[in-house]
Amino acid sequence: MKISIIGAGIGGLSAACLLAAKGHHVEVFEKNERAGGKMNIVEAEGFRFDTGPSLLTMPHLLEKLFRECGYEMNDHLTLLPLSPICRYNYQDGTIFNCFDDRSETAREIARFSEEDASAYSKFLAYSESIYLKTANAFIYNPLFGFTDFRKLNLLSFFGIDAFSTVSKSVNRFFRSHQLRKFFKRFTTYNGSSPYLAPATLNVIPHVELNQGGFYVDGGLYKIAETLFWLAGELGVTFHFNSSVQNIQVSGKRVTGLVSKGEVNPCDLIFANSDATETLTTLIDDASVSHRKKKKASNIEPSCSGFVLLLGIDRTYDQLVHHNIFFSEGYEQEFNQIFNQKVMPDDPTIYIANTSFSNPEHAPEGSSNLFILVNAPYQSGKYSWESNAGAYESKVISELEKRGLTDLAKHVTFRHRITPDDFYDKYLSNKGSIYGTSSNTKFSAFVRPRNKSKDIAGLYFVGGSTHPGGGIPLVIQSAFNAMALFERYGRN
Repeated sequence: MKISIIGAGIGGLSAACLLAAKGHHVEVFEKNERAGGKMNIVEAEGFRFDTGPSLLTMPHLLEKLFRECGYEMNDHLTLLPLSPICRYNYQDGTIFNCFDDRSETAREIARFSEEDASAYSKFLAYSESIYLKTANAFIYNPLFGFTDFRKLNLLSFFGIDAFSTVSKSVNRFFRSHQLRKFFKRFTTYNGSSPYLAPATLNVIPHVELNQGGFYVDGGLYKIAETLFWLAGELGVTFHFNSSVQNIQVSGKRVTGLVSKGEVNPCDLIFANSDATETLTTLIDDASVSHRKKKKASNIEPSCSGFVLLLGIDRTYDQLVHHNIFFSEGYEQEFNQIFNQKVMPDDPTIYIANTSFSNPEHAPEGSSNLFILVNAPYQSGKYSWESNAGAYESKVISELEKRGLTDLAKHVTFRHRITPDDFYDKYLSNKGSIYGTSSNTKFSAFVRPRNKSKDIAGLYFVGGSTHPGGGIPLVIQSAFNAMALFERYGRN
């Protein structure tokens, strides 16, 4: 069977490997010059930057992917635990190091809140309980047909805290602003607001703090590089710089796709392209109704991000591998991003400093700083063309106030990425970087499924589809699509 895949992001690469391992003829059409999608790299002037994810969680899914293709992940990727996992900096001068050892973290917390130190383990137990009730029912379940929904335990639904928000539930456990901000920030892992998203997303701390968060030696882009290599070993053909203009449909069944003006016939299509973009721009109106297209266009994307890549000619003792500098007015920050859809006046700033773990990522005595501020998706309410330079200066100035003395004077390389760039390069819905948002109680049920119910032979993978964004969930989207493919085939 000849199968075409649109997009060589992690979802497309995962699907390509799984399909090729089953003996199918697979071709991947990628708009950009290399594989990885939003998991990518910038290399310049001796600096190397990962431009996408910076932490790997749930590595068992990546291990499963390799194993199902006849390989072992550990033969090709080295996962490194980090100590501390992350350093959190607060505007009152508090510095909180989070470790993979629960007791060590509790001792850190006790320095500023004895009460919250004792609540830490209770919260992680609560987080684990949500995971145990949701993993098989939602994450590992395609939620496509009647048989999938039969797996849902409706009584368990009332035990996953779906009727509160992340913020309200965190506040029930903790008193200090430090721990409240710490646990609310996990919602940003999938681009949502802790003040809007259901408390079910308090499952995310379990995934990182109980199961473990890892760095890939050499950088997270090694995952994309290795999956690209694996796909090649399995016989997958790649077409780079080959955007897809149209999905061909005949009789409600895919027959091929058009790239570079040429028709490429195929039996099936796995779309790793953004689901909204796919339905609204790649399929003609005769094949998808106006109502379905409008529904797709109304899907709320996750937030986007404003990224600065700074190569600097010094190191800072204050910085470890992962670093967070919290804003003072956390709720106001999210209100500006998600409701007003403008950049926050007082942003929380994340810095990945991979040269801390891989010194070869920067010249000797230098650092490579990947700096991320959460940003609203494109809405027309904020002009990056007018404001990008000023906001870059604002972020650098804020970091100087927070301890990175004379940062601006030490910059030898700089590059920025805005929501406009995320849309132009990856055609993600309104420039989002985490796929579909989770800002409603029933978001797990409304994400685009991993197979079209209208067009036979059309499957969907990636962060814009079920079960969500982030490396492990994107890989799981490929497993879900494969399960549906084995169930329905070309139908």
